[in-house]
Amino acid sequence: MKQVKIAPSILAADFARLGEEAQAVEQAGADRLHLDIMDGRFVPNISFGPVVVRALRQVTRLPLEAHLMIAEPERYLTEFAQAGAGTIIVHQEASLHLERTLSQIKALGLRAGAALNPATPLVLLEEVLAELDLLLIMTVNPGFGGQKFITSMLSKIERARALLAKDSLSCELEVDGGINAQTASRAAAAGAEVLVAGTAVFKHPGGIPAALRAILPAGGRF
Repeated sequence: MKQVKIAPSILAADFARLGEEAQAVEQAGADRLHLDIMDGRFVPNISFGPVVVRALRQVTRLPLEAHLMIAEPERYLTEFAQAGAGTIIVHQEASLHLERTLSQIKALGLRAGAALNPATPLVLLEEVLAELDLLLIMTVNPGFGGQKFITSMLSKIERARALLAKDSLSCELEVDGGINAQTASRAAAAGAEVLVAGTAVFKHPGGIPAALRAILPAGGRF
């Protein structure tokens, strides 16, 4: 059995009560907060920027990971670092010089992550895997919350786990998209160590504590 972590995606929270929602997931036992940053260019939606990250940093002790679903992410690394992000995740598809961008993130003293869209093959990250603290496999096409988990991505998660294990890399394997009480165990069985969940956490009829218990039964041990 392995311990699986959960990273609630604040995109699905009630933005009129954002601080309260962040504190609620912390009290319920979440491991970190996942912050979906969208610019309306790389993805067809706009969410929020560093000002919200800075506000969240004031109300929770949870680690904050900024998932930059934006064009030219290298232009904004310093702003998100100064706002309080502990991890910055950039998309392979959006970063022309990915190795340089990852080095810039690390130079800011942060954990560096890279994300892959569903249609992007794993091979495009092989040359930088050793530089990663986190590899994020998208199990939906980015841009909107509440989408259905793409089941064909399970084999991609398995292949990512095998690739990391082959060279004994310490990089975390995270999965984002359509995670709920039904899909969490399948993603974990495929090799995911961290599960990003938004709608399933913040819209659960039983409340946030019940949502986390449903997604991570037995305290997240799979």
